[in-house]
Amino acid sequence: MNILIVGTGYVGTTTGLIFCEHGHKITGLDLDERKIQVLKGGSLHFYEPGLQDLLKKHTQARNIIFTNNTEKAIKENDVIFICVGTPQGADGSADLTFVKNVAKSIGQHINRYKVIVTKSTVPVGTAEIVTSVIKENQKAPIPFDVVSNPEFLREGSALDDALHPDRIVIGTTSETARTIMRELYKDFHCPFVETQPKASEMIKYAANSFLALKISYINELARVCDKLSINVNDISKGIGLDQRIGPQFLKAGMGYGGSCFPKDVNALIHTAKQQGTPLSILEAVVKVNTEQPVYFIEKIKQALGGSLQNKTIAVLGLSFKANTDDTRESPSFILLDRLLEEQAIVKTHDPMVKSGASHQCMTIEETVTGADALVISTDWDDYKHLNWGRIKPLMKQPNIFDGRNMVDKERVKELGFYYIGVSNH
Repeated sequence: MNILIVGTGYVGTTTGLIFCEHGHKITGLDLDERKIQVLKGGSLHFYEPGLQDLLKKHTQARNIIFTNNTEKAIKENDVIFICVGTPQGADGSADLTFVKNVAKSIGQHINRYKVIVTKSTVPVGTAEIVTSVIKENQKAPIPFDVVSNPEFLREGSALDDALHPDRIVIGTTSETARTIMRELYKDFHCPFVETQPKASEMIKYAANSFLALKISYINELARVCDKLSINVNDISKGIGLDQRIGPQFLKAGMGYGGSCFPKDVNALIHTAKQQGTPLSILEAVVKVNTEQPVYFIEKIKQALGGSLQNKTIAVLGLSFKANTDDTRESPSFILLDRLLEEQAIVKTHDPMVKSGASHQCMTIEETVTGADALVISTDWDDYKHLNWGRIKPLMKQPNIFDGRNMVDKERVKELGFYYIGVSNH
């Protein structure tokens, strides 16, 4: 099939390249000329492990091309995937401006029957909105169908998730569109969920919100474990072996971040309030997540004598998780803001994120030199396998605050470090 991907972020680019792997011809459309030129050159404008090689392979083979010519791209393709951003609005709702703009362009340029697929994470009822906007902008009543087909990609693992999905959700009321989507995904071996568009849209929000709930649950439980001198990692392992619960997303830390969980949880809360049915559990999830970095800062303050003023703090990690350069809603920045409010001297490092800030250092060694404390805020392997014997002499005081519970605490204690994790007794 000839497939148009509108939006060339990590979802759109990954989706397009996976369809290339299955023999389809892809056009990537984006209004950002800089992104288009970078992609045309076979390079990514973001970091996602494994995707760079796949991009080079398919750009060289001309299986995927990139353009900013909206009219030509819409007219020449039969299936159009909407993969644009849906940022959080001031009231917590999802901002559909970009989605509506794409729908408007489709309506203006549609020239024959097409299947329009919302791959972006969108609120319940968006398929109806997209349908309405397309119809309003048509010059003639050309038929089309709108399908909800949410993505379930994890940043840092997007390629593997796309190659080996654990389910594919297709929401449509059209048998014609359903048949086309089945053909598109015929070589994917996983369960299919075929449902109505509204249910499909809700599935994505419900999934992300439930995973966020698990994270906030174990983080709040960790605070109780701290009081009782219990290692929360043992609790995670003990309950995670229960097949009804599972071990995923039960690792205590500094809270969730990124482009999905924060805005998706808030968007679902907003939707529920609109329907007069508040989701109090999810409201608590957000509260716990907001408090978690602050809770960790208090542990640092107590350990350093109650004040961080003029203390040099080395923060390792800026991205919200390892294997991505995405800093959106990263707990690291909540941590940095609070450290600066406490008048600490901050030095930062990240292997992929180059913030350009004056406090960012090029090397880990430079970051920790003269530090009163080292804080691990992102679970990069670079930090897990540090040569702690080399690190200690560089620091003013050998304090490690492990916000990811990833360091071998017994090893660093043997070397003379003072170690505190997230309820990692």
